[in-house]
Amino acid sequence: MTMHERIMAGKLFTDMCEGMPQERLEAKQRMKCFNDSQPEDVEGRVKLLGEIFGKPCDAWIEPPFYFCYGRHISVGKGTYINVNCNFIDDGKITIGDAVMFGPAVTIATVGHPINPNMREYMYCDHVTIGNNCWIGANSVICPGVTIGDNTVIGAGSVVTKDIPANCVAAGNPCKVIRQIDESDMKYYYRQRPIEEEDLEEERRLRSAE
Repeated sequence: MTMHERIMAGKLFTDMCEGMPQERLEAKQRMKCFNDSQPEDVEGRVKLLGEIFGKPCDAWIEPPFYFCYGRHISVGKGTYINVNCNFIDDGKITIGDAVMFGPAVTIATVGHPINPNMREYMYCDHVTIGNNCWIGANSVICPGVTIGDNTVIGAGSVVTKDIPANCVAAGNPCKVIRQIDESDMKYYYRQRPIEEEDLEEERRLRSAE
């Protein structure tokens, strides 16, 4: 078993062999190019994201964006990642379609043994986020977590365990507060109703641009 295979299998590993330091250096070079890119250079940013992830990317990411390798991250269509997000992708990070990330979200796939004599070692556990999720600002998603489709993670949460689909969860540690229900189909914030006339006005203003 190679060190790369050990990483993907969740076994203890170190990362100073098998070309990993060079991989991280090249990733940092791509990261710097993206983070230094000009806001108006949309085409250039899209091209850089393809190089970062190793395949075309139909998502929008606001610089600065931080990662270890980039190639271990999969991002679905229509996903939006706000500023200062940090994806520690020694292991795989899989993100679904139409996911929204607030600023300064951290996703960590790597940890260290609690045993102080073994702290030099690392292990990985992959992170998966379903479709249509909303991850609030300053949240931390820990190794091994899966978040189900449509779920909202409240700002500042520390997600240490799996969170099911179709719920609102928050806190440290993050826990389910309630299910997404019929009231969420009627109100967009507190008691502010979702009204078709209001949506029509918004669409009309948008199309006029």
